Amino acid sequence: MRINNITEKSVCYIIGAMSVDEKGFSPKVGDFVIAADGGYMHLHKMGYKPDLLVGDFDSLGVIPEGENIIRLPKEKNDTDTLYAVKLGMEKGYRNFIIYGGIGGRLDHTIANIQTLAFLTERKCKGFLVGEGLVITAVKDSGINFTADKKGVISVFCNGGTASGVYLTGLKYPLTDACLTSDMPLGVSNEFIGVESRVAVEQGTLIIIWNEKNPDIFG
Repeated sequence: MRINNITEKSVCYIIGAMSVDEKGFSPKVGDFVIAADGGYMHLHKMGYKPDLLVGDFDSLGVIPEGENIIRLPKEKNDTDTLYAVKLGMEKGYRNFIIYGGIGGRLDHTIANIQTLAFLTERKCKGFLVGEGLVITAVKDSGINFTADKKGVISVFCNGGTASGVYLTGLKYPLTDACLTSDMPLGVSNEFIGVESRVAVEQGTLIIIWNEKNPDIFG
């Protein structure tokens, strides 16, 4: 367990039950790894033991034995992933990468996207990685992209209105725009080989782009 070496760049990795590309999974000293229910099997196949295992174990199908296991009730308000996020926050982590949280049941994917919004509301950074995509949320702030990014990027308002939206360095720029949750204006933009930025002055944006295994936090 690496938890005694937490820094501002330390990452809490959460591994869920949906598909995982193990190439992007590379915890370092100071990072913390939580398996959420069926995510334990992904780690087991990689030959990796999580620092903590949580869940109601409906996806895993068995109830593991041993230390560092938190068994949750099947009927609860928090998803296994959100519970894992809250545990990571309690331990002092502010950077989260969630694998195995995209694909499969659509409602689970949406729940995990809402978990990203939960994180950004609390001044944390969170990323969903899988299925060739990265998803994040920003509130009253922005995110920069390097010139080597390629492919599609989509930007959505997460609830209500997002005002002061700026899309710079993309094929379809926006300046001081207003996005609403009932109009998908920001879908299917594109990187064009220059440095780019997505930012919002007031509100929350969900940002989705094509990329496999990014080195998000360096």
